[in-house]
Amino acid sequence: MAGFGEPGVTVVDADGLTVGIVAARWHGDLTDHMVERAVAAAEACGARSVVARVAGSVELPVVAQAMARRYDVVVALGVVVRGATAHFDYVCQSVTEGLTRVALDEGKPVAHGVLTVDTIEQARDRAGLPGSAEDKGWAATVAALDAALAIRGLDATNGRRVGFA
Repeated sequence: MAGFGEPGVTVVDADGLTVGIVAARWHGDLTDHMVERAVAAAEACGARSVVARVAGSVELPVVAQAMARRYDVVVALGVVVRGATAHFDYVCQSVTEGLTRVALDEGKPVAHGVLTVDTIEQARDRAGLPGSAEDKGWAATVAALDAALAIRGLDATNGRRVGFA
């Protein structure tokens, strides 16, 4: 956890958008709370949310893709704690590449709210619990909605040049 550089966006006006939230059941005490925070963030932004649960983080991308085909944005939530084997690296790479592929293939924001940590204490400090330094459920949701609004803003340019001439 870097602990610095966060843009500080707390809410956006996402009235009428729908957020698909998919969360792993592994480390349910943390992911349950992250889902609650994601739903609260969607509501605070004026968006509706739909929640689906999967067994583990490896299953997140396929459900994220199904959600991206139905909803405006997707938020994927999970916790992967480093163990004594290379399994951690394979899971983290698979999830990251899968979620990135979904976002690019579907043209929809997919927030990577999967905590990839060395210890369960690090996960607790990022899960938005009372006293946590970070709130990834909330932050991931607002970031995805913010990206959807940026895409909508591009659509509103109707062919006008945007950026550098």
